[in-house]
Amino acid sequence: MKQITLLVVDDHPIFRQGVVETLSMEPDMHVVAQATDGVEALELVKNLKPTVAILDVSIPGMNGQQITHHVTQERMPTRVLLMTGYDDVEQAIHAAIAGAAGFCSKDLEPQSLPRMIRDIVDGKYVFDKKVFTKRELEIWIDEQMEGARRSYSEPGSPFHPLSEREMEVLDCVVHGKSNKEIASLLGISHQTVKNHVTAILRKFGVEDRTQAVVFALKRGWVKLRDSDDQSN
Repeated sequence: MKQITLLVVDDHPIFRQGVVETLSMEPDMHVVAQATDGVEALELVKNLKPTVAILDVSIPGMNGQQITHHVTQERMPTRVLLMTGYDDVEQAIHAAIAGAAGFCSKDLEPQSLPRMIRDIVDGKYVFDKKVFTKRELEIWIDEQMEGARRSYSEPGSPFHPLSEREMEVLDCVVHGKSNKEIASLLGISHQTVKNHVTAILRKFGVEDRTQAVVFALKRGWVKLRDSDDQSN
């Protein structure tokens, strides 16, 4: 039986211990470390490379979505399950776009957590209490966004506050590309990419790349999937 190694991160000791005890009862699971803040959590992911990191969305130092983004951008092998005390669709979309493999409320039944972890280890994605393939998750996100897009979109090309180059950078961000990859793709310097990303965040009035993506998706300025993209 292949062991699933786990990192559990939450700044509430009682809840964290409950998660650890629940998972310790599973013969194929082993909690290799615990943490209470985001900075420590990211270091543990880098050093220990656990199979799955179970992160509270709201932890001090660096939040769960920011950690997820780092793990995704640096192509670490660890898959991330985000947990929250305030479950809503927008948080789930943030989590998915940041690169999480799963997202759930903290009030889930104890027996559901090991099942979610095994689904994630098998390469699936667990959101909204459903198990998805990667393509199915992208379709689900599009469906969740559709109503919001309709409410913001106007006939013809909707207004957006970005320059043509900023829109190109934003489209790359939507598709998960790092600043280095964007610089190479667009033939501009790494610093120029950083400047464009900073400008996009300022114009949108958001704090990070994930929030910028959600902001633009809601308004129909970008799409999560290309219509001619047939890859999985």
